[in-house]
Parts: sequence; structure tokens; C-alpha cells
Amino acid sequence: MKISAMLCGACLAAVSYCASAQIRSPGSEQDYPSKPMRLVVGFAAGGPTDFLARTIGAKLGEALGQQVIIDNRAGASGMISVEFVARSAPDGYTLLLGSGTALTIAPLLRSKVPYDPVRDLAPISLLAINPQILVVHNSVPVNSVKDLIALAKSRPGQLNFASGGEGSTPHLGMELLKSLAGVDMLHVPYKGMGPAMIDLLGGQLHLMFNSMQPSVLSLVKSGRLKALAVSSAQRSPAAPDIPTVAETIPGFENSAWFALYVPAQTPQGIIAKLNTQVVKVLTQPEMAQRLAGEGAVPAPGTPESLAKFMSVETERLKKIIKFAGLKPT
Repeated sequence: MKISAMLCGACLAAVSYCASAQIRSPGSEQDYPSKPMRLVVGFAAGGPTDFLARTIGAKLGEALGQQVIIDNRAGASGMISVEFVARSAPDGYTLLLGSGTALTIAPLLRSKVPYDPVRDLAPISLLAINPQILVVHNSVPVNSVKDLIALAKSRPGQLNFASGGEGSTPHLGMELLKSLAGVDMLHVPYKGMGPAMIDLLGGQLHLMFNSMQPSVLSLVKSGRLKALAVSSAQRSPAAPDIPTVAETIPGFENSAWFALYVPAQTPQGIIAKLNTQVVKVLTQPEMAQRLAGEGAVPAPGTPESLAKFMSVETERLKKIIKFAGLKPT
């Protein structure tokens, strides 16, 4: 099942879920929240994930009548933050802004993960999908995904692509492209996207997937890089003139995503109340505009649809990881 199709159904289901949740909440849980809440983020302050947390956290706090304090616990690709929330009291006052990297990729590629995302966390709602943008250095004689495939087939193993690390979303996106297009390109992993982007701009690299941050789009608009496509099933509101990879390679879809969780065993009434307010926040036109400025798309849904989404993502990633020959470290 495509991610986009799941999200469409999830958004519709969320409306129904929110309405029924109003009825299910037990009396003692109707007083929730009665004090400030903490939203734990697995990345440093100032980055795109922190922006997402602060944007949604501020609106969620307004909706619930309590302050949402952002707690940045960076490290280990978000795993530190997940472990912290998984071990926190299940009272609804410690929330996690979790990423696909920490919740679906890490359990497949790390031999020791100090949590089980299904057992230790309770899903609230998917928050946002962040498509990736496929950019190439100006010296590469291609202007489309079709051109890239033709060039890669004529030069097997000679084109190189960068990522912020082995098993990262940009890396797995390129491995998916390789598998579906039947081409061979060399992966050059970096310790972070910043150094990789510097070398791409310098011409030491040919191409890469990167997040659709304003800084990346500005490099495209200024002509320093060429944008071939975006990784989502539909074109991005942030750059509607850029085609999708799927327009050339049917079935291609690979985006970063973020979702809201609480510790397992959190009362269902609290989960329902959080979901109701998160869905209201994410369906505000203002929220869609703000997230689009960072290349993200709101993706509200039910706890059940998020659980299913994670399961489908895990199976999808297993196939890509197997193709790439990656092993847990």
C-alpha cells in the first residue's frame, strides 16, 4: 500500500476518531492536562525537526490550555529521545516527536536498540511527511530522472551519490531508485548532510537526496544545483514545478516522517484527547502553510493508522535494506 493512499484514508478516519473520542474519555482523564507537558525531540535546537516540534507544540499547548515545553535530547539519530520517553511515566505529560529514522530504520540496522517502538510506545498521530529532493551537480549532463537513468546505465558504477550516513533516509531513497531503475551507482556516506552538501557543491559528488529545506531550494533557484525530482508520491507544495520520481519510476516513494507518541500504558482517554487536539492543529490552513515553508506536509491520522503506517514502513524498508546488502551494526 502506498504511503499517500494510507495518509488519505488516515486523515478521513481521524475526523471520525476525534468525534467518538469525545464520548469515550473517562471522568478522571477529562481534567488532563492539569500541568505543563514536555515534548521530547531527538535533534538539536534550531534544525528542521526542532522547528516542527516548536510549531506544533505551541499550537497544541494553546489547544490544551497548558504549556508544551520542548526538550531537545539529541544523539544517536534520535534513539536517545525515544528511550527517554519509553522509560517515562505513562501519564500523558511526556510526549515524543519521533522520526522514522529512530522508529523504523534503527531497529533494522542497529544490533542493540534500547527500546521496542511497538511495545514501549503508544501512537498518537502521524504529524508530517518530509519529501526528499533529488539534486545533482551542474556538471552532470542530466535534467530529469529519465536522463539520470540513461546516464547511469551508460556508466555503470561511475556515478556517485552522497548521504548523511549509511542507512539514512537519503541513502535508502537512492538504493530504492537503484533497485527500481536497474542501475548501479556508488554510495559515499558522510557524517551528516552538511559536509555532503559542501562536497556536492564543490563537484566532488554527482548527486544526492536531501531534505526540502529552504536552504536547499535556494541553491536550486540560484542555479548552483539542479533539482530532478521529489521523493513523495505527489508533487510538493513547497516546489510544485518539480516532478516526482514516481512520474518516471512508478511506485517510487521514500520520505522522512515524524509522528507523536506517548509511553505505552498511557490511559486511552488521554491518548484520545491528544489525538483530537493534534488533528485539529494539523488541519488548520495556517499550519499547512508554515510546514510547507520547511518542505513538510501535514499528515494527521488516528493512533491505529499510525501503527499500521509503521508496520508497512518497516516491511518496505526491509526490502530496500536487503537489496542494499546492509547488515545491523
